Amino acid sequence: MRLNEDVQRGSVPGGTRRGRPAPAEKRARAATVFPHTTPASKTAKKTARAKSPVTETAAGGLPILYMLSPQKFMSPFDCNMAIDSGYKVVLPYDNVSVEDVRALVQDAIFSRPPKARTGLFIGGKDIVRALDMMAAARSAMVPPFEMSVFADPGGSFTTAAAMVACVERVLKRTTARGLEGRRVSVFGATGVVGFASAVIAANAGAEVRIVAHDTLAPLKASARFAAERFGARIEPVHGQTEALKARLLASSDVALTAGPAGVNILSRRAIARSPGLLVAADVNAVAPTGVEGMDLFMDGAPLPGCSTLGIGALAIGDVKYKTQAALFRRMLGSAEPLDLDFRDAFAEARALVSDPPRRARRSGASAVA
Repeated sequence: MRLNEDVQRGSVPGGTRRGRPAPAEKRARAATVFPHTTPASKTAKKTARAKSPVTETAAGGLPILYMLSPQKFMSPFDCNMAIDSGYKVVLPYDNVSVEDVRALVQDAIFSRPPKARTGLFIGGKDIVRALDMMAAARSAMVPPFEMSVFADPGGSFTTAAAMVACVERVLKRTTARGLEGRRVSVFGATGVVGFASAVIAANAGAEVRIVAHDTLAPLKASARFAAERFGARIEPVHGQTEALKARLLASSDVALTAGPAGVNILSRRAIARSPGLLVAADVNAVAPTGVEGMDLFMDGAPLPGCSTLGIGALAIGDVKYKTQAALFRRMLGSAEPLDLDFRDAFAEARALVSDPPRRARRSGASAVA
């Protein structure tokens, strides 16, 4: 009862009339509940702001990448790769046609100073369209307003480059000779990765056959395009039955499978009956794999029950990832505009997988000397 009377009279210890806190107590409570409102804190903030001036990026210095796709979306994989490789701003554009490229490119280059850190990436799932978009982009530039262009539709250029580079490394390790003159059969060549790998292998000196799983007509068109656009000679052949596949494998040094995910293309039995087949590589990471018995991490180990050496999807994928990242970084670091396609991807993948030169052993006499 006494407490209630004291409150009513305003005589609670430390208080004032009508229950209001004393000025000193009020300041103490404010400092406890709202510490950022105290004069000392305000002074500290002003001092911090004075000591940490805002740094501004010079015009054109911020790395910006425009990403064009003729599809309804740009691949999140490619967006993530670009950001992790150093681009600070990534701007994807979808449903872009070849005719749209000129206006987009000129908006990008004329809004920034010459030598700005601006790049263009072309994705999608169509190699022909991607290369046409790349050509349209280059023709739209007006020196000195230019930027680098990197095409990798569906990841096909970097994946194909990684697969062929891994095969070449295994061949050199085991036979001391690369792709020159090798007989290479590509299964799944109607897809972007299969076609790109066929062109890369042909340009590296291999005798390449692209294998039809249905009609031959689409592959004939692909072979004409490869010859006209890249000077690559690839031969379309039938492979619709197990007997036809077995005949092809028997006369092949290398088999590349780049079919749809989860589709087995080459059986263990067919490979075991082809003792001359040196290497088989597969980019399918979804079971069943394109090559029966292939382990995803294989990187030159023998396939079960035979002497053929296997290269699995994750071993290839590791090189593909590093290749794409390296090409993005090359764009960022170049003072001159670059045009990067499957040829640059293969050169980069080759460099990544190349074995370091072995050091010559020092003789005892030279060691002593």
